[in-house]
Parts: sequence; C-alpha cells; structure tokens
Amino acid sequence: MKMYQVDAFTTELFKGNPAAVIVLEDWLEDGLMQNIALENNLSETAFVKIIDAENYAIRWFTPTKEVDFCGHATLASSFVLFNQFGTAKTIQFHVKDLGIFVVDQDTDGKIRMNFPIRRAVAVTEYPEALRQALSKPFKQVYLNAQGYIVEYESVQDVLDESPDFELLKQLNGKRTAITAQNNFLDVAITSQDTQYDCISRYFAPSNGINEDPVTGSIHTGIAPLWADKLGKNELVAYQASARGGVLYCALQDQERIEISGYGKLYMQAELYL
Repeated sequence: MKMYQVDAFTTELFKGNPAAVIVLEDWLEDGLMQNIALENNLSETAFVKIIDAENYAIRWFTPTKEVDFCGHATLASSFVLFNQFGTAKTIQFHVKDLGIFVVDQDTDGKIRMNFPIRRAVAVTEYPEALRQALSKPFKQVYLNAQGYIVEYESVQDVLDESPDFELLKQLNGKRTAITAQNNFLDVAITSQDTQYDCISRYFAPSNGINEDPVTGSIHTGIAPLWADKLGKNELVAYQASARGGVLYCALQDQERIEISGYGKLYMQAELYL
C-alpha cells in the first residue's frame, strides 16, 4: 500500500504543513486508519477512497482522533491525485456532513479548493481557561464551528504568544486560533512583494496537536472575518508557525470560500500492513 507525504501551502520542502495521503479502493477499518495516523505522528493523515476518476470520498485523522474537516490534508490529497494519478484537473471530494468540495489545479500548480464558509461570531462569554491560557492582550474573541478565533492587538503579539496548552485542553474540544491584521506599524512581513493581509497561528492540543503549522480549515472562519474588517474579498494570509505557510483566500459569496495554495512532495512510501 502506497503512502505519500506532501508539504501543503508551500513550494519549499520543510515548510508549510506536512500531511500523509493514502488512496484506497475501499476504506480500511477505522482502528487501522487511526493507528496509521498515530504511527505517522503528523497533524493529519488523509484517507481517500476512489469513487470514479473525478469523485473521491475523504477522511482525516490526527494522531488521536478522526476530525470533520482538514484543509491542508485536502490540498495534499489533491496534489497526490493531480500529480500521481493523472486525475483530471477538477475533482470533487465528498465529505460527511459538509457536502462536496470542488478542487481545481491551475497550470502553475496552484490548487484551488472551494469550501463552505464557517463564519465566526463575536462572543463576550468564553471560558476563563481561554483568557488564562493566552499571555498577550487581545481585542475580541470570536467562535465558529471549529474553535475560538482571538483577535490580537498586534502581529508581534501573535508571533510572541506562548500559550498554556494544558489550559487550552480544557476548552471542551474547541481549538484556538489567534490572529491580527498585518500593518506597517507592527511587523512588515513580505514575500515576493506580496503584503499579507493577516497573520495567524493555530493551537489544537485537544486533538494531539499543540500548534498546527498551517491550517486551511480555520481560514474558512479567519478569512471572512478579515474580509469584513478590511473591505475586500481576496486576501493573502500567512500562518506564522515555525514552518510557516501562505494561504490565498477568495470569498465567492456569503456561503463559499476558495482557499488556494501549493504543495511539494516530500516522500513516497510503501506500507507493510
């Protein structure tokens, strides 16, 4: 059984977020898929079941549990299907509870994923553990289906934050993202003359991931938030983990968002099961 490992949301090895991808004719037993994900010890391992040449079912496992949505492992899976399986340049992933994700690949290799928006709403009441876990001052707390999104005063505070992961585990399974607008008063972060619209980091210790390197799924909440604040529908986001990664975000309408990025193949392996 072949397994691929792809660095997602980057064009460079050892950047972005690594994900393992296994393409199957039929699902493996759930326990076996969980054990493979634990053995890989990556933030996510994606299992893709072939329906036909353009349609696939997909599931995602962290080292400790199955999750309902993972953006970077969807990009990694798309990269494998487009580049290793000779798949057509438009595919559809069928996702339990979230419907169909349409994914396209541009001629330059950029992978464009159409996701449902998971809009975040401002909340005034949140667990005291959240406040205690974060050491920097923040402006506002938002909540979407995936977790808390905390707006910070400055990019530098986002970069310097060192959260208490044990306290974050107390948030009833909710994950935590911190974010700030990138502006010249704080930190000017550029790449090939591209100004990032927002800088974020993402923590999910309850899923066995203290800090996720680059998270496509949470940007279905972060990007619409900043789109409203900045008055623009297309944003370039940077996730400021140690590995770092770039996400190109474009709101399609009130319900859908396109999140795009590149992938880089790191490894092709044979599993002996």
